[in-house]
Amino acid sequence: MHTTHLESVFHLLRQLPSLPEDQAYHIPQLWTSDLPGTAEVQPGRYYSDIIGSILGQPRTDSADTERKSRWSESAVVYNLFVRLTAAFDHNRNGTVGTEPLESGFRETGTLLKAIALLPYISRLGANTVYLLPLTAIGKANRKGNLGSPYAVKDPFAIDPMLDEPALGLGADFLLKAFVEAAHLLGMRVVFEFVFRTAAIDSSWVTTHPSWFYWLSGTSGDNRYGPPFFDQETLNAIHEKIDRHDHQNLPAPSGEYTGMFVPPPTSLAERNGSMEGIGENGEPCHIASAFSDWPPDDRQPPWTDVTYLKMHNHPDFNYIAYNTIRMYDAALDNPDTINRELWDTILSIIPWYQEHYGIDGAMIDMGHALPGELKRMIVASARKSMPDFAFWDENFDPTPAVRDEGFDAVFGSLPFVIHDPVFIRGLLNYLNKTGVALPFFGTGENHNTPRVCHRNPCSETGRNHAMFIFTLSAILPTIPFLHSGMEICEWHPVNLGLNFDENDRSGFPAETLPLFSTFSYDWETTNRVEPLVRYIRTVLSIRKKHAELIRCGDKGSIVLPYVTEPELLAVLRKNGTQSLLFIGNSNGETPKSGVIEFAFPEGTLFDLIEERNYTVSDHKLNISCKPGQCLLFELPQQN
Repeated sequence: MHTTHLESVFHLLRQLPSLPEDQAYHIPQLWTSDLPGTAEVQPGRYYSDIIGSILGQPRTDSADTERKSRWSESAVVYNLFVRLTAAFDHNRNGTVGTEPLESGFRETGTLLKAIALLPYISRLGANTVYLLPLTAIGKANRKGNLGSPYAVKDPFAIDPMLDEPALGLGADFLLKAFVEAAHLLGMRVVFEFVFRTAAIDSSWVTTHPSWFYWLSGTSGDNRYGPPFFDQETLNAIHEKIDRHDHQNLPAPSGEYTGMFVPPPTSLAERNGSMEGIGENGEPCHIASAFSDWPPDDRQPPWTDVTYLKMHNHPDFNYIAYNTIRMYDAALDNPDTINRELWDTILSIIPWYQEHYGIDGAMIDMGHALPGELKRMIVASARKSMPDFAFWDENFDPTPAVRDEGFDAVFGSLPFVIHDPVFIRGLLNYLNKTGVALPFFGTGENHNTPRVCHRNPCSETGRNHAMFIFTLSAILPTIPFLHSGMEICEWHPVNLGLNFDENDRSGFPAETLPLFSTFSYDWETTNRVEPLVRYIRTVLSIRKKHAELIRCGDKGSIVLPYVTEPELLAVLRKNGTQSLLFIGNSNGETPKSGVIEFAFPEGTLFDLIEERNYTVSDHKLNISCKPGQCLLFELPQQN
């Protein structure tokens, strides 16, 4: 009988000898229980016991369930950045090392440790694991001591840092075992794919230099940076984009565009970077990337990443918003398509489907891919797997995105959910228009501030996280657990969106987990009680009321009036069923208020804390602790 990759890992772990006393290996207790703290284990026995329990599960392979449905609608997602989420100071020397321990086990996150985390993730209530990029990382201009996972060296190679040298199997083997394990637990696996950018030293540079943008001069030339637009031009750009008018979009200055040159005729490596020689004998080098929108965004530059050149139009041989995101109408021509690059991109997801059996894809910077290419990517992947899910890193769940074949979008919730006024604005809008596509129910991801960022290691932060999670879970969303939120992590993963200058000066790349070694505070859970049990309770309630909560029809999200502005009430309706959420958006102060009902008397049962509340004279008096949320199933009305 054929031995699976997971079974091979299990048997190899069983054969590993015990570690000597001077090589003590610790793991977070939370990985196998609901308690903080650490435990000393023998890694071979510890990991093999977990894998053995997975192999012993009654088979509930997710590939066999809900085959004909859009399964994303019922997904509960755990966002796993393997290198970070599964990192831990196993030898307790105060640092997370970049090199393997003497035992051959790594302290940075690995795919073996990710397999061991799957039962923990399942116990939380998640049924889908969404993995940030796993591909091999470039070395040129590397940020931090590990490099950005978005600096893709080779989209068909897995990052060797994700293996466990003690096993000698390689990251590719362990990734196959990871997907097998997830499927045995009834979980689906979604990979994030990076199609818009590549490492500045991508393996494609030598074979396909025409797939990249090139600058005159050597890589030490410091003239290059994001294009500058004066205020009048910025206003004109925004006016045209707002009108969806992409004809003759304002271009950067000639001084800027003049720095770009045609692809080189020859290449050579110099100081770790690939440099070229043009037809005129002059040197040139790959142009690095920067935030693409708005055109005056001043996020830190992406020194290790470059944009791929999707079109070959001679008049648009430069990087700017109108060549890499908004696309001037002149590029909407089949003759300008960089066809060989597009064909290669189209082959990537089918390759991962065949080799790893994945269930879906999140498209990084999907908003910056040509619409036609996105449609082709979807069609190509669904030839063999009609139920293959596609998620878009897009903030607006529009019918247009749905029509491109996507099942969900990231959405805008993290940008409004911290302020009751903005929340009410978004929910009133969605109640009026309906929800065309599910969006992620979360207050954070790896590019935004953590919910607890401004209130680290405090009950205030925990209370705020509790409120945001509960509210997200009762909306027509895909509940999204950004790894670490369950232990109230506050340290940003990356400085992407909604950060200020104090953040940028206080968190250089060397301190950011997207680029450098870092471990969550699994041991003390940031000095507050972890939200593990609470998350499990709320997700269990959501599951029982799934049909009602997932309804995104017009009129299904009503905001009843509460006398206290910081108490937010949301009524979810679906035919004769109704579920009422009331939550205190203030994480520091208790709040009290009154809400009125059509029925004069009655008893309402809070599903979260399992206690009764009395309605008298049409009124319910509510007193909520900081961050506290109540959920009531309202009686059916004739």
